[in-house]
Amino acid sequence: MAAMPALVTPPLALYIHFPWCVRKCPYCDFNSYTLQGELPREAYLARLERDLAAQAGAVRGREIVSVFLGGGTPSLFPPAAIDRLLAAARAHLVFDPDAEVTLEANPGTIERGRFAEYRAAGVTRVSLGAQTFDAATLAVLGRIHSPEETRRAAEELHAAGLANFNLDLMYALPGQDPAGALRDVAEALALAPAHLSHYQLTLEPGTVFAARPPPLPDEDAAAAMLGACAARLEAAGFGQYEVSAWARPGAQCRHNLNYWTFGDYLGAGAGAHGKLTQATAIVRTTHLREPRRYLAAQAPESRPVPESERAFEFMLNALRLTAGFEARLFTERTGLAWESIRAPLAAAEARGLLVGTPSGCRPSSLGLQFLNDLLLEFLPEMPEKSYVSALSTPTRSGGAGHAAGRYSQALNGSSKNERITRETG
Repeated sequence: MAAMPALVTPPLALYIHFPWCVRKCPYCDFNSYTLQGELPREAYLARLERDLAAQAGAVRGREIVSVFLGGGTPSLFPPAAIDRLLAAARAHLVFDPDAEVTLEANPGTIERGRFAEYRAAGVTRVSLGAQTFDAATLAVLGRIHSPEETRRAAEELHAAGLANFNLDLMYALPGQDPAGALRDVAEALALAPAHLSHYQLTLEPGTVFAARPPPLPDEDAAAAMLGACAARLEAAGFGQYEVSAWARPGAQCRHNLNYWTFGDYLGAGAGAHGKLTQATAIVRTTHLREPRRYLAAQAPESRPVPESERAFEFMLNALRLTAGFEARLFTERTGLAWESIRAPLAAAEARGLLVGTPSGCRPSSLGLQFLNDLLLEFLPEMPEKSYVSALSTPTRSGGAGHAAGRYSQALNGSSKNERITRETG
């Protein structure tokens, strides 16, 4: 019997979760909580510092290539708090000198001049949750900001020297038509972002919208919006490199690319997850979700990823990339032979969902459109049929990743960290 290929240590990132929002949006299924009373800033920062110190030993000698401060709403924490946190991270971990450090921000929580202070604290990139530029639709979505606040935040980012910023933008919103979706893209482009996350609003289980669904455009209308917006972004010089991510040349999000290529990451904060590659195993770590329980807890729980699940986990991420991946990367990151997935690869190609390349494969345009169906080819045999049903709805674009993410979270502890179709809440 042939020996399994050796695991190759991948790049290492750091995800830090901030679980509080001013108000939780009715469509959001992330681990976030409406802030009740005063923000427990000092207690949470101290807990994060202990968290980082405790996990540092597991990655000694490895460099952090990127940091993502996600939520929730990290921009509820002032620049001095972010400065303190990043200083603690650097004290316990080795940072690549060119590490990308992204801060998620809600336009409604930013005071004038703060982005310059965040940059001074070590932030190199910002992800701004615009969602739409239609004021009435923002209210339906439960957002606390106005279109004008998004425009002002973008101006502040440019003035602060943080031109490398992302805008989150939804389509297929309540009452929206293709012309409205295109207006949102035009408004976003006018703010000169380096990156744009463009994703479809989906109704996620456990959310307010799932219990009381708003009227949404039908599937054909959503597809028309996606096609028109994609053409507009391409004409503006943006390239689609992931199912919901567009960037100017050289401005792809390095942190998310590490997720999508099955890289490693430490997770700190309430509900944060991690993934670490060891000599013969891939280990998932999971922190308690509820903030009060996290504050009182110690080390995260950990579990090895069974070999039978590694191929699906890899595909869950890598098949989101428009350029696909090389067979060598699959083998190095999973410790599995390329031959072990010949059957599902052939089946996906036969259905027109996958295209072979000289060195690997990539999803076809049809495969990107119906990502659930493509992922099902790699689903491991398991008794929990409910996960299969969650994946099997042929949702377009971003929705596919969300359904797949629910399977992965239930199965092995994947979290928002690596299943996001948007960057910010």
